[in-house]
Amino acid sequence: MKILFNNKLGLIFILLFSLSAKAEFRLGVDYTMVSNPMPVKQDGVVEVMESFWYGCNACYSFEPSINAWAAEQDSDVKLVKMPITWSGIHQLHAALYYTIESLKLDPSTHSAVFVTIHKEGNFLQSPAKIQEFLEKFGVAPELTSQYLNSFTVKQRVNRGIKYAKQLKIDGVPTIIVDGKYVVQSKGSFGRMLEVVDYLVELQKPVS
Repeated sequence: MKILFNNKLGLIFILLFSLSAKAEFRLGVDYTMVSNPMPVKQDGVVEVMESFWYGCNACYSFEPSINAWAAEQDSDVKLVKMPITWSGIHQLHAALYYTIESLKLDPSTHSAVFVTIHKEGNFLQSPAKIQEFLEKFGVAPELTSQYLNSFTVKQRVNRGIKYAKQLKIDGVPTIIVDGKYVVQSKGSFGRMLEVVDYLVELQKPVS
């Protein structure tokens, strides 16, 4: 009986600890809410969006963590990425991101962009540099140019400009959960993803 009693105390302690851990994530401190939320599909899937920039060192460091986190999620959580579009160089790199997506290149190509910029010192600051870079992946320069300047890619970049203003993103990496909760990188990446996990659970439909 004594062992059973101690086990019950242990379970109660674990439950209370779990609740207190969740309670420490506070609105206005660990995350904020968007005044004008983005529309999301009401399909029971929680959308987690990462806003990033290839040229951002923190985003480069965060990429393995966010990709590993995404790989662990069930089908009711979806990670999407939105490159930031503040200025000309950001918009060029956003066009690169959407070009890679449109060409259906291997996802590792995105990692290669980060490595090229942060390890090899090639900032990919012009369409010509981007053409040279993608040629290494078997994409002809004229095809890269075609996609970089396509209506579809330009439309997606313009949509990114609109969303960045709507969400008032002023730093990257930033995570937006279901178009309404914003989590910024203030501490460790692990802590950031713990907040994201908490908000994802809030957004999951009650079964």
